[in-house]
Amino acid sequence: MPIPDFQSIMLPLLQTISDGNVHDYKEVKLKLIDIFKVSEYELKELLPSGRAYLFDNRAGWANTYLKKAGLIQSSKRGTLQITDEGIKVLKTNPEKVNVKLLKTYDSFKEFHTMKKEDESEEEDGESYTDTKSPEEILEDAHETLVSSLSQELLDTIKKCSPQFFEKLVVDLLIKMGYGGSRRDAGKAIGKSGDGGIDGIINEDRLGLDTIYLQAKRWDNSVPVKEIRDFAGSLLSKKARKGIFITTSSFPKSAYEFAESIEPKIILIDGDKLCKLMIEHNVGINVKSQYEIKSIDSDYFEE
Repeated sequence: MPIPDFQSIMLPLLQTISDGNVHDYKEVKLKLIDIFKVSEYELKELLPSGRAYLFDNRAGWANTYLKKAGLIQSSKRGTLQITDEGIKVLKTNPEKVNVKLLKTYDSFKEFHTMKKEDESEEEDGESYTDTKSPEEILEDAHETLVSSLSQELLDTIKKCSPQFFEKLVVDLLIKMGYGGSRRDAGKAIGKSGDGGIDGIINEDRLGLDTIYLQAKRWDNSVPVKEIRDFAGSLLSKKARKGIFITTSSFPKSAYEFAESIEPKIILIDGDKLCKLMIEHNVGINVKSQYEIKSIDSDYFEE
């Protein structure tokens, strides 16, 4: 089964600590994992940013929301205890505990950002901001921005000359740690110009190994024949590594061929190219930055 959203975790969390005793949060989380039958594989699933585990994040926000509504409390860090109000909620035998219910508490309404008038609602009256944890909302928005920027970036690249595209590829690889200095890498581009190779760049700053490049500013999908020709060129140079970069895409057969041979060839299509450029700030400006902060538990150790 899929990992439950943070609202689905709220009621089982309350029920787990319904005896009124003080519970260790880690033990409660283990019980929740068992209740939802979350597998070891699912426990390793990350948020898109890779900064946190998805189940841990959702369980943490369920905990936070219930605290803000006054249904649970923590007398000591890392512990949970149901409140009288939480017990009162359970006595009503609710089908679920969700943001809609929590909004009936003034303490929660002060904490929670109310939905905008034009915000769409689900059938049960819950908005998008009710069904997603705050971090998931931020990450979804970030993914949308990156996707939009990637498309805009790709359209811009396709309008550039082939020579500029080769320069762009070198700039990116240098930002990623390849090639040493820009001056050294620049000497390699266009140097060979034969056998399907557009340039050569050092794998590291010391030049212990070299990588052969093929950079194609194309619109149509790159046929597998081009990858075969590139592989043949690498073999003729006794090269062990190559990177084939394009503004278009590769068919499945191209990836299968690249994975089945030596030398090693990495294929970078237009989408991956743009995401790497965004990640390494090549050809883009940083408009604004946001930090997600959390409590430093070590600081409060006594």
